[in-house]
Amino acid sequence: MKRCDQSVAIALAILVSSGCVAGQTEAAGTNAEDKGVADNVLSTEEVAEGWELLFDGQSLVGWRAYDHSGLPSGWEVLDGAISRTGPGGDIMTQRVFRNFELALDARVEAGGNSGVFYLAAQGEENIYHSAPELQVLDDDLHPDGQSPLTSAGANYGLHPAPRGVVHPAGEWNHIRIIVKDDQIEHWLNGEKIVEYVIRSPEWTELVAASKFSQWPAYGQVSEGHIGLQDHGDPVWYRNVKVREIR
Repeated sequence: MKRCDQSVAIALAILVSSGCVAGQTEAAGTNAEDKGVADNVLSTEEVAEGWELLFDGQSLVGWRAYDHSGLPSGWEVLDGAISRTGPGGDIMTQRVFRNFELALDARVEAGGNSGVFYLAAQGEENIYHSAPELQVLDDDLHPDGQSPLTSAGANYGLHPAPRGVVHPAGEWNHIRIIVKDDQIEHWLNGEKIVEYVIRSPEWTELVAASKFSQWPAYGQVSEGHIGLQDHGDPVWYRNVKVREIR
């Protein structure tokens, strides 16, 4: 469709013009394995830096269904990971966050699809009507992996992700999302792969040419919930932690 083609063209132009984004890497020691600590445990250094666990490896305390008070079926804790094991819908944090850094590990099975939402507002029919999404995907086998706009790490449908950064299905991928005022970054396995300014003229143009134009609440809040997507496939999340940026 014409509007989809326009969105793809704009997004690919942004990817080419900002090629330095994918070249930026973080220092070693940014995930649990590098730090030599157990999963779902904060290191002494992380505590000093202000990190907080959003998942303790044993329960889903602090999480609930999107726009509902309780937890949906289909989500449970298995082997120290938040696991989507059946239908039930998206889940989100009880708390809301404004300026923050989120870190977590994600794993999908072959052909799997999920996502990490942020700045989610309540009161919409679906969480993605308001919240941007970092795509969690098996790029090799899922059809969404054929487009940079919907491949692993992308700001779904708006800002493309480069190839060759995501690990294969069945392996853990380390994700970071940084939100500071209107500046947003997606990091995948130590590389910055997406960077954009939400509600900027460029962002507004991309939204207008995308499916998100039909939902007025999309991307309009500066403080919101963090969410995990139920897209119908098994998915696992661990080492979920957040640090507020002041």
